[in-house]
Amino acid sequence: MVDFQKPIPPYLNEKQNITRLILFTSLFALVFINAYSPFGADRWYDLTRLEFFTYSSLTILLGMLVVVISRILMYRVSKKHAINVWQYLIWIFAEIFCMALAYALFEKLFLKDSRIFIDLVKNSSRNTALVLLLPYSTLWLYFSWRDKKEQIERLADFPVFLENSRNMIPFYDDKGIMKFSIKKENLFYVESAENYVNICYLNKGKVSKYLLRLTLKKIEENFFGTEIIRCHRSYIVNFENVKVIRKDRDGLNLEFDNPSVTDIPVSKTYVNAVMQTFSKYCQTVDLS
Repeated sequence: MVDFQKPIPPYLNEKQNITRLILFTSLFALVFINAYSPFGADRWYDLTRLEFFTYSSLTILLGMLVVVISRILMYRVSKKHAINVWQYLIWIFAEIFCMALAYALFEKLFLKDSRIFIDLVKNSSRNTALVLLLPYSTLWLYFSWRDKKEQIERLADFPVFLENSRNMIPFYDDKGIMKFSIKKENLFYVESAENYVNICYLNKGKVSKYLLRLTLKKIEENFFGTEIIRCHRSYIVNFENVKVIRKDRDGLNLEFDNPSVTDIPVSKTYVNAVMQTFSKYCQTVDLS
């Protein structure tokens, strides 16, 4: 069952994947408009196939401009606030509506379509939904598959993972090179520092930090589905070492059993994920 309150996977909003989405959707739309002739394309004057292809390409650029602007805005918003699944879905439908509106205006103003404008919008919305939802769905599955594949490859490249008794966690830099590893029981949290992260851990009885060039989103992606979870746009915590969840006036805070470790805040976006993880731990506690 889909948790609509859960933040979207980080790979959906990576720069490279945004570029792939725009290019793939543009190519799909170009093939679609030439094969299916939506938006009244079959009535575009008396054009040769080459001329029609040229004009259809310009039309696709008009629609994809909406997607480009939308994805730039989404990327910038995600830098400040996490985007939940339900918000992401609403954003997509907003893209569909804006693109449909642009195409309806194009038909009315440039193609001189005699139909009522609201009918043009409805027809454009249906066609635009096909243009966007099909490639979006395909790429979401592809990004998810590629993400899982990369995680498996990283585990395979780090043989210490086979030694379950040691329970080591590797950390890779932005080039995929393993730079740092630590026992899971010694990890407290990971803090964002722009294009770097600070890994807070226990080292010979003292609290230490290790600076690594990597984004917090990538760390979150690597630990997706584990007890190492994101609780704030600037923090990921190892929930195994969280001893107290404290509610103050400014919200929830997480405390560790080491007094030298800073308390970590929980932002509203991640409250549900934190409480779900907390409930799992409560269910596994042996009270006998």
